[in-house]
Amino acid sequence: MKKKGIKIIIALILFIFAMAINFENVWINNGIFILSYIIVGFEILRKAVRNIFRGKVFDENFLMAIATIGAFAIGEFPEAVAVMLFYQIGELFQSYAVDKSRKSIASLMDIRPDYANAYRNGNLEKVDPDEVQIGETIVIKPGEKVPLDGRIIEGNTNLDTKALTGEALPREVGKGEDILSGCINLNGTIKVEVTKKFGESTVSKILDLVENASSKKSKSENFITKFARYYTPAVVIIAVVLAIVPPLIIEEASLQDWLYRALSFLVVSCPCALVISIPLSFFGGIGGASKMGILVKGSNYLEALANTEIAVFDKTGTLTEGVFEVQKVEVAKNDNQNETKGFVQNNTEASISLNNEMESARTYTSLITQEELLKIASYAENYSNHPISKSVKKAYGKEIDEKQIINSQELAGRGIEAKIGVQNVLVGNEKLMNEKEIEFTKCNNIGTVLYVAIDGKYAGYILIADKIKDDAKNTIDELKKNNIKQTVMLTGDRKEVGEAVAKEIGIDTVYTELLPDGKVAKVDELLKTKSEKGKLAFVGDGINDAPVLALADIGIAMGGLGADSAIEAADVVIMTDEPSKIISAIQLSKKTMKIVKENIVFAIAIKILVLILSALGISSMWQAVFADVGVSILAILNALRALYTKA
Repeated sequence: MKKKGIKIIIALILFIFAMAINFENVWINNGIFILSYIIVGFEILRKAVRNIFRGKVFDENFLMAIATIGAFAIGEFPEAVAVMLFYQIGELFQSYAVDKSRKSIASLMDIRPDYANAYRNGNLEKVDPDEVQIGETIVIKPGEKVPLDGRIIEGNTNLDTKALTGEALPREVGKGEDILSGCINLNGTIKVEVTKKFGESTVSKILDLVENASSKKSKSENFITKFARYYTPAVVIIAVVLAIVPPLIIEEASLQDWLYRALSFLVVSCPCALVISIPLSFFGGIGGASKMGILVKGSNYLEALANTEIAVFDKTGTLTEGVFEVQKVEVAKNDNQNETKGFVQNNTEASISLNNEMESARTYTSLITQEELLKIASYAENYSNHPISKSVKKAYGKEIDEKQIINSQELAGRGIEAKIGVQNVLVGNEKLMNEKEIEFTKCNNIGTVLYVAIDGKYAGYILIADKIKDDAKNTIDELKKNNIKQTVMLTGDRKEVGEAVAKEIGIDTVYTELLPDGKVAKVDELLKTKSEKGKLAFVGDGINDAPVLALADIGIAMGGLGADSAIEAADVVIMTDEPSKIISAIQLSKKTMKIVKENIVFAIAIKILVLILSALGISSMWQAVFADVGVSILAILNALRALYTKA
């Protein structure tokens, strides 16, 4: 851009000099004009010749070359230089606009780590992030980028997550917490155990999304590409006819006059305002979205968002926190208390002895306590990574002696069967209790219920509930204000749980107890209910959501805590895990589409008007230049509005 700017300044000085000083020898004046033209226009001429040999004849370079050389041929030296000079000024402005938009997205490229501090042979070495393996320990010092996804094993710090999430406030993290690559360590030194290779890390995936976003064109961009393909040859043919036919059939028609009109016609016909401003509008929209922590994988998805009619949501991790917490622990109360073993030793605090030697010395005097029930469930759930299992262990909050876990087996869709010390333990849902023929008291509270049975006897239940996200209700309300015709929730949870959440946040329709294939079937049904131009957006975060994200017109994944497969399958990724960002994305897409339509109508209308005026001889080449460059600049300025969008 600097080189182009310098060339324009030099050429402009020579042009003004030639215009201001009228030398007696006309060839001196013309020589200065030609020198100015070569300085500013040589690159355009070179591109035109190169593209002709490559089979790309009818482009803007060809139009400018023909128009300016033709102007020289009829002796209009000042206008020939002015055409090229103002065209290049417009091109410079376009380059600046594209660069500005590109930088907003390229700011994400700053998250690419240069190195990782890894322990090798007891020493700390700077290595390429690609070389670090899963399980290795890395050290991240203050001011350094987090090079790989991992879990903190020592230290605490504050992380700048703005590049990933768009959030300005630093995030405080400490031992045991997961961190994502691409963040910046602000103050403390931390040791991190790597959990993903660089190619699978968050930063790598985001960079890949950004780098490939422009390859997926919207319908509007494809229209402009096709339009330019037919438009340019058409105007060249019309210009040729305009230059040759009137002088042949009109007696008083001057060849030079009609040639001048044809050349003016060619100058104004250049479709650069459309060719540049439309992709720039989408590019600006994608850049504006990235500032808000929303990654759009292509302009086609940004365009589709504007036509969203049906919004379908997963529940857990999407509308709810996905962080289950124990709400209630209830021990069994029945008429067979004398038959039920207690787990409290005389004269000791409530605790479970799981040691076989101590077990034989126990004296049973009472029923199991709440703390004991929670402990037994925690031991049974110890090897499971399910959010519900984690919540039980978190509520227990004490160290688990894994030596006491003799056997543990996960029963898909039902729960866990384990042997803890000498007790046979069942922890799971109603299906498991019924399958094992355990008599139990059904819990009617809203939430996920874990029933616990010990040695074939019902011992009690643990009620676990997921917290609804703070902005979930507002998101649904705003979607309805933005003309979303239907909101739907799909969940594998129980009917009463799903319906309670849907009612609280205002979801129109809810389908519960769905397996992954059930979600796919429901979305397939919903796709048939939308209008021809309408789109269905599905929002999810889990591994089981990946097929639905791929099936929907627009798949939106929660990227902060979402599964890798969901993020891969999605078309839009929300890095903050906030449902309200969906509103921002839809509003941004509508704003972008409005800008695109404005540019198309404005550019084509002005072009047609000035083309007619040029053909009638009313518009001069100077006016044609100003019309072409002016339209381009105004369209580009309008396109840049998409970049400046508030969250």
